[in-house]
Parts: sequence; structure tokens; C-alpha cells
Amino acid sequence: MPIVKPAALAFSLLLALLLSACGFQLRGSAALPFDTLYMPNTAGGIALDLKRNIQSGTRTTVVDDPKKAEAVLDFTQEIREKVILSLAATGRVREYQLRYRVGFRVHDGKGGDFLPVNTVQLTRDISFNDSDVLAKETEEQLLYRDMQFDMVQQVMQRIARSQPPKPAAQ
Repeated sequence: MPIVKPAALAFSLLLALLLSACGFQLRGSAALPFDTLYMPNTAGGIALDLKRNIQSGTRTTVVDDPKKAEAVLDFTQEIREKVILSLAATGRVREYQLRYRVGFRVHDGKGGDFLPVNTVQLTRDISFNDSDVLAKETEEQLLYRDMQFDMVQQVMQRIARSQPPKPAAQ
């Protein structure tokens, strides 16, 4: 059994104390404000990843019938763009900016919003070289995949902070 030096033990305890004092916590399961959710199958690639994330990381069940769901998640847009960021002196592209934008809303199907229309946009800059076209295309695909993963996390966080719709006053 290895011997733990007092300095290493003190450092470990100090690190644990500092991390807990700043509010750091491991990403665990999100608590969504509803038990059942319907997601239409018409959405793009993010819908499948989000569905998997909700099923594996929350107590919420994704259902196939909107009538059986407490909440409905609708995607209003999913757009991927590639914009020229800079040009070389010769007029050739040196950098692109990749943009990924997703719009969504969560409602109860009866006119009440858990979360009104939200838009999340992520950007990544990528250098470009004419001699490495295939490598740059692969890098672009990897960046978009990484952006989609980040997008799922951000959408999950926003949904987790949503509030149930207030009942209409009679």
C-alpha cells in the first residue's frame, strides 16, 4: 500500500474544498419539468441525439403520441452555414466560420409554453488550405459533429430551466 505524503493529502483536500466552494459539480442527469415529452420525427440530426440524451439522462419518457405527452418539443429551425472569414492576398479563402443554429420551443399542446421560441447559435473558425481539401472537409465534419454535441447539451440545459405554463385565470 503506497504511503500518502501529508503535502499531497493537504493539496487534495484543498482542491476538493475549492471546487465545491465555486459551485463546481459533475454533469449528472437533468431534471426536466415534465414526465413525458413528444418530439416529432421531422427534425434533423439533433432530434435523435436529444432524444437519446433525454431517455438516458433524465426521468422523462419520450412518447410517440402527442396526446399522451405533458410537453411537446418543436424545432423551428436547424441551419448549418459556412461563411468566409478571411481571404489571402491572392484572393483565396484562408478561414471559414462554421455556424450551427437551432430554434426550438417546448409547449403543452394546449397553448401554454414551458419554453417560448429559443434560438441557440454556435460558431467555430476553421483555417483552409487548397492543398489539404480532403483533410479540411473531414475536419469540418468533425467540427459540426462536435457542435451538435454541444448544442444538445445547451438545449438540455435550457429545457431543464423551463417552467410549467401557468393555468389560465378564469
